Amino acid sequence: MTTTIKEKSAWAYLLSAPVIVASLGYFVDIYDLLLFGIVRIPSLTELGLDEAARSVEGASIINWQMTGLLLGGILWGVLGDKKGRLSVLFGSIITYSIANFACGFVQDVFVYKILRFIAGIGLAGELGAGITLVSESLPKKLRALGTSLVAGVGLLGAVVGYFTVELFSWRNAYFIGGGMGILLLFLRIGVFESGMFHAMKAKQQLSKGNFLSFFTKKSRLILYLKCIGVGLPTWFVIGILATFSNEIGKALHISEAIKPGLAVMWCYVGLAAGDLVSGLISYWLESRRKAVAYLMLFAAIGSLIFLYGGISTTKGLYAMCLWVGFGIGYWAMFVTIGAEQFGTNVRATAATTIPNMVRGTVVLMTTGYTFLKPHVMELNAAAIIGVLCFGIGFYCIKNIPETHHKDLDFVED
Repeated sequence: MTTTIKEKSAWAYLLSAPVIVASLGYFVDIYDLLLFGIVRIPSLTELGLDEAARSVEGASIINWQMTGLLLGGILWGVLGDKKGRLSVLFGSIITYSIANFACGFVQDVFVYKILRFIAGIGLAGELGAGITLVSESLPKKLRALGTSLVAGVGLLGAVVGYFTVELFSWRNAYFIGGGMGILLLFLRIGVFESGMFHAMKAKQQLSKGNFLSFFTKKSRLILYLKCIGVGLPTWFVIGILATFSNEIGKALHISEAIKPGLAVMWCYVGLAAGDLVSGLISYWLESRRKAVAYLMLFAAIGSLIFLYGGISTTKGLYAMCLWVGFGIGYWAMFVTIGAEQFGTNVRATAATTIPNMVRGTVVLMTTGYTFLKPHVMELNAAAIIGVLCFGIGFYCIKNIPETHHKDLDFVED
């Protein structure tokens, strides 16, 4: 009887309003985040660009969006600690919903860049604020399960995004994304702010949302950088292996053309499954670090097979996208670790900026990959970037403090 009561209590927490709303919010967030990558070719073609121009302008628009994510991560993180986690959830979704609606009407490439920049700013706030709110609302024993549920549901937005573009025009895909965001605003009515934030907010003399505080104390800076380092393998898999899967497919002499959009979709299917499993592994082992390390190792092995395993068919390559996607399914755990390392007065700032810093490193990864290709060919170029990312990732997860049992009711001095 006691076990049943505990199980019901756990489910009551895991199906609470903050978890459900954060899950659906991240679903829309991922849908919108990846949408340009999926509609890049048809949208730029309709705007009158030839193949060469599509390549150049497409990369430029992605960089504008990633720059928006970097700046938005800082903006929403600071606001999340100063004004509240719910304020960020509302503000970010209004920003990217309006931007996505506007993208459906775009007729000019420069305007397209500005709108994706604004969308990037909006998209930067969703995950960090959601993970922070859920982490502070659940008992510490259930935090890993709750945040993994948020990411597991949310990452399926990539799958819906792919099939939406298959069924509808690219303009309608943007309208659908904006519409889903507006619907979320109504769902968020009635969700309460975390008690930890209210308690921290009452301390008038306490510095809140100070992004520069991560750089003013050596031990805090090293911890912040380690949190970022843990996430690097995730975007190596997405930003290099999946995004450039068409080039890798050619290097592997696969006769049929690989569709990068489909490769990304399969990667995110695996990622969603991995995120759900990572929470269970952390719960069973009572360790964030072990759960992340095991999945990171799985992804590293998969990446090696991806590049040098002699894959010869499109099905084989898409299957490996599923494999490596599952391996990087510690994304929510990684964001949770970042949130749990720091005090309530900078927790939203940490949880929002850390994943967006990792996303920003994609620019460095793709630049390095592009530079290395002419010298060592595609497979070896990807492998060199992968060794760097996984090397840093393993070092950081080995040396970062365990937070599974950590009480989050504390502040940074």
